[in-house]
Amino acid sequence: MRRFLFLASLSVFAFRGAAQSAMPPEYDKLVRAEMPQVVSWRRDFHQHPELGNREFNTAKKVEEHLKSLGLTVKTGIAHTGVTGILKGGKPGPVMMLRADMDALPVTEAVDLPFASKVTADYKDKKVGLMHACGHDSHTAMLMGAAEVMSKMKKDVPGTVIFLFQPAEEGPPAGETGGADEMVREGVMDNPKVDAVFGLHIESDVEAGTITYKSAGFMAACDWLTIKIKGKGSHGASPWSGVDPIVVAAQVVTSLQTIVSRQENLTAAPAVVTIATINGGVRQNIISDECVMTGTIRTLDTAMQRDVHQRIKRMAEKIAEASGATAEVTIEEACPVVYNTPELVAAMVPSLQAAAGAGNVHEGHWQTGAEDFSFYSAKAPSFFYYLGGMPKGNDPAKAPGHHTSRFFIDESGFETGVRSFCQLVFDYGRKWKR
Repeated sequence: MRRFLFLASLSVFAFRGAAQSAMPPEYDKLVRAEMPQVVSWRRDFHQHPELGNREFNTAKKVEEHLKSLGLTVKTGIAHTGVTGILKGGKPGPVMMLRADMDALPVTEAVDLPFASKVTADYKDKKVGLMHACGHDSHTAMLMGAAEVMSKMKKDVPGTVIFLFQPAEEGPPAGETGGADEMVREGVMDNPKVDAVFGLHIESDVEAGTITYKSAGFMAACDWLTIKIKGKGSHGASPWSGVDPIVVAAQVVTSLQTIVSRQENLTAAPAVVTIATINGGVRQNIISDECVMTGTIRTLDTAMQRDVHQRIKRMAEKIAEASGATAEVTIEEACPVVYNTPELVAAMVPSLQAAAGAGNVHEGHWQTGAEDFSFYSAKAPSFFYYLGGMPKGNDPAKAPGHHTSRFFIDESGFETGVRSFCQLVFDYGRKWKR
């Protein structure tokens, strides 16, 4: 029985054969010629990062490029999203290729000639901005793939939607955004998408290689808030109150046993992380309240529900035992990224054609989350990792995503562009209703 979250009512699809299709004769020359421009776009985006729902300049550059290719362009989707539609010269399905555009509130520490010096207000603080997750690379590679395919338009089988999404990292407080909102605004409905593909560049995967996993790939993400309410008192007489910070400490420690002792981790991984604790204002004052926030990651829907119940019960009972109360709020941010097994099996040869058979590897579950999951819940989908680590480096020492020293080797961009193009031609030629 499939136990992973998959909400889509799948389109009926079949394939004529498993082998990858031959590409048009001008393909290799077009890809190689495009790479300097892809690198240039990426460096420009990297130097001028923008936060979610504020990707105004990035979206404008994407729009101008897609219009220059003669595509049908729509803008302002889910605030700053852009789509470009290419109608190929041969019959075939509707395929969507996705890239995300937003940056993060991280101050760059990498010594690059195109390093970001941009700052902005984020949660009432002046912070540095940085493409610390590789979205600049995704945008540039998809722009390059759009140009390559537009120059082979007569040979493209079917229709291609090039989708540039804002706010993958989440919208600003009080706003909506990201993939969920793009789906609600109909990006997959007119025309109706038959399959969706996407990639994410990875700083600890060697450049030029691709990793993937069939079925459940990336975790569901939930945001957790626990508010402990006690009774304030003087710090010198804690017995006259109920200390919410002590209760919070007990809750944090006990929550770790949900994963380590209560869930069957041979079925699927899970993570419960408390990332912030805030309570009190002065050394000798016991506060009335302490608030904790964190994240929950699961790859199995039954386990997700069970973890939620255990967190709620554990926090409430521990608080009750101390004379306090616990208010638990869990916000489901995005579901599991689910790669359609039949689609994956059919399209792995296409990735091998793009990267070389020895450079494509099946990987493992990932506890990171991606709002690409909202697209994978609507249509057959395939999301994969593209290597961005310099060849020969130790993955264990690679700077992580969302950190100030995050670094991407641009030599892997050609593989990314080729993978987009190969998937479109192969799926388009194999597909039939």
